[in-house]
Amino acid sequence: MKGLTFTLVTEPPERLDLSPLTPERLAGIERRDVEGIQIGMSKHGSKVGDIFRVAGSDPTSIVFEGGSTRLDLVAQGMRGGSVRLVGNAGAQAGRAMRGGKLTIEGNSGPYAGSGMRGGRLEITGNAGDHLGAPLVGELAGMNGGVLIVRGKAGAFAADRMRRGLIAVLKGSGDLAGSRMIAGTLVVAGGTGDMPGYLMRRGSILLDRAPARMSPSFVECGAPESVFAAIIDRHLIAEGILKRPLLGSAPRKYGGDNAVLGMGEVLFSR
Repeated sequence: MKGLTFTLVTEPPERLDLSPLTPERLAGIERRDVEGIQIGMSKHGSKVGDIFRVAGSDPTSIVFEGGSTRLDLVAQGMRGGSVRLVGNAGAQAGRAMRGGKLTIEGNSGPYAGSGMRGGRLEITGNAGDHLGAPLVGELAGMNGGVLIVRGKAGAFAADRMRRGLIAVLKGSGDLAGSRMIAGTLVVAGGTGDMPGYLMRRGSILLDRAPARMSPSFVECGAPESVFAAIIDRHLIAEGILKRPLLGSAPRKYGGDNAVLGMGEVLFSR
C-alpha cells in the first residue's frame, strides 16, 4: 500500500497549518474528505485540494513532495508513523511531537522541535532560530526525543531544554543551550558566543572551544571522562556522527554559576 502523498502544485498564497495532516488524524478518512480539510491561516482559508495533489492511501507513511517556507506546523503532535517533507519547511516543524519520525529534506524555519516530548526529527539542511525552544509564555522547551540538524542552526538553539538530545552538525549561533534545565545539546562545526548562558543543569558538548564563554562559568580542567567516551560511541552508533566528538579527556567548564550552576560545557582539546 502506497503512502499518502501530498504533491505541491502551487506556491501557497498564505501560511498553511499542516497540523491536521498527521498519521493519527488522517486514519480512516477518505481521500475526498482529506482534500476538503482547511489548512489556510487567512480568511481565504485554502483547502488541501487547492494546494496539493493527493495520492496513495496509507496514512501511517505521509510524504509531502515540494516545500515552501509557508508550510508551518508540519507533523505537529504526531504520535507514530512517519512524515517526510521533500523541500523546505516553515515555522514550528515537529512542534509537540510525541513519537514517530519526521524527516525534512531541506531547511526549516524557527522553533523546529518546540515542545517535543518524543520521536525523532531530522533536518538535512539548516534550522532557524530557537531550535527546540519554548514559545512565548511557555516554561520549558524540548522535553524528550531526538532532534538532528545536519546543517546549521540559528541563535538560542535548545533554549530552556528539559530532556532529550539535540545534535547540530555544522555550527550554531549565539547563546546555544541558554537557560537549559537539563538534557544534552551537541554542536559540531563551532558555536557562537556564550553557550549555556544561564543554564541550570544539562550538558553541552562541542567539537571545539566556543567563541566566548559566559564569565560565570568555572574551568574544571580536562579529567578522564567515562561519559565522554559513552556519548561518543552513542552518537556514532545512532548514525549522528562519523567520528568521536570529545575524545577521552575533553576540557570542561561548569556553570552557569549565575543561577543553579550544575550544568557543564565540554569540548575537545
